[in-house]
Amino acid sequence: MTHTIDPSILSPLGKPTEYRSDYAPELLYPIPRQLKRDELGIAPGALPFVGEDIWNAYEVSWLNPKGKPVVAVATFRVPADSPNLVESKSFKLYLNSFNQTVFSDLSVVESVLLRDLSAAAGAPVGVKIEDLRGRPQVLVNYPQGVALDDLDIECTTYQPTPELLFAVDGEKTEETLYSHLLKSNCLVTGQPDWAMVVIRYRGRPIDHAGLLRYLVSFRNHNEFHEQCVERIFCDITARCAPEALSVYARYTRRGGLDINPCRSSGDFPPADNSREIRQ
Repeated sequence: MTHTIDPSILSPLGKPTEYRSDYAPELLYPIPRQLKRDELGIAPGALPFVGEDIWNAYEVSWLNPKGKPVVAVATFRVPADSPNLVESKSFKLYLNSFNQTVFSDLSVVESVLLRDLSAAAGAPVGVKIEDLRGRPQVLVNYPQGVALDDLDIECTTYQPTPELLFAVDGEKTEETLYSHLLKSNCLVTGQPDWAMVVIRYRGRPIDHAGLLRYLVSFRNHNEFHEQCVERIFCDITARCAPEALSVYARYTRRGGLDINPCRSSGDFPPADNSREIRQ
């Protein structure tokens, strides 16, 4: 009998690591998305959603040809249909490998990142770098929708419980719901991951209290950010049968990176990159 080893077990997460300061693309550690999608009943090549993972990096630096440091921020967009996600610690270690590496200009850094990240993900990755000398601006915003967190509910379940989700009788509606109460844990280290999640749908009304209880039920669940969002999308689809659905989570940063996965039926505009207040 053969056994498939979960690649996340072999990743650098949770292990003592020597930080490299010389360019080292081999540090990137891809993990096949299909391993967790199999759990959700998603067949290869038959994704029920479109979307992307938006990564923001706040600790990007390299040396110019005179050895003077350049500091920047960066945004990376990994398509949801890429074969692999990139394990976050390996991503951070890889970015650190630029710190003592000389590059002629920003465009060269962008092209190197594009090449390496696309190779790791198995699909083209969007890359945008902004030198801090250009005074880039960010937008911190709240969703235009209904906040669920003031609902006076009792919560007793802290592992994902799709049975908490249900639609109620009523006229078809379209609404945006959001909560800051999503918490899950890293699949490998068990460290907490905190997020705001935004759910937009069209169809029969989804019970707000049941939805909030369901989101809270992830509190002791171990899974990567991208996998949690896909699980939420699939569970809402199966239990509430909306005509259209979008699930977008903004996770707080760790190691200078935040990850913001979005999965959608394709009926709504793509998510923007406005920061959540805790980011």
